Amino acid sequence: MRRYAFVGVCLTLTALFTALGFWQVERRAWKLDLIGKVEARVHAAPSPLPPPSQWGGDLAYRRVRVTGRFLHDHETLVQAVTVHGPGWWVMTPMRLSDPAPAFRRATGHPLILVNRGFVPNERHDPATRRLALPAERVSLTGLIRGSEPGGAFLRSNDPAADRWFSRDVAAIARARNLGPIVPFFLDADATANPGGYPIGGLTVIAFRNNHLSYAITWFGLALLSLAGAAMVIRSGARRR
Repeated sequence: MRRYAFVGVCLTLTALFTALGFWQVERRAWKLDLIGKVEARVHAAPSPLPPPSQWGGDLAYRRVRVTGRFLHDHETLVQAVTVHGPGWWVMTPMRLSDPAPAFRRATGHPLILVNRGFVPNERHDPATRRLALPAERVSLTGLIRGSEPGGAFLRSNDPAADRWFSRDVAAIARARNLGPIVPFFLDADATANPGGYPIGGLTVIAFRNNHLSYAITWFGLALLSLAGAAMVIRSGARRR
């Protein structure tokens, strides 16, 4: 009876590990498709900002071009660590100029939060950061990024103290009394800003794709379980 029970456990584990292996194969196909879509969006020609009817869809990393005026007095600094070291993202609202008719019907002339780029810690003070702020209407190209509500790992945003660890569009809009705002933000591209700061074009696009190694592991465990069952069955046959 113990042998039968052991064989049953081994066969059950074989089925379970095989199912997990095929699941990882499916996940790998999904991940490769996602990577391909993102790569196509990042390198595509910039398009206009999508209308409000599309805001609930998959817009991440779409390359768009917008025109408007920055509201520098309402900017927010969000803590960041980049290839240039520790520092801050400069999140500045932009009032869009001449929005499409769908925008005007939905929100009038809406605001969108723009991550203009990175400044190091030594430029946290406004006296050192605001060397050349474009006051006129500007056009920029950027990638659509989803809002990051709440904060970072083990660190929550504190709007009352003006401490920000994530780019939470809704919370920043409330803290700055911005009113209606597009529910995502833009990462500005690497076009140089006057004075060299902020440094744009630092969007990190990296997707972990370890599904093949996971699938091999699960299939290997399935083979070991099957081999264990076969050994017990063979042992019982020899004894008989």
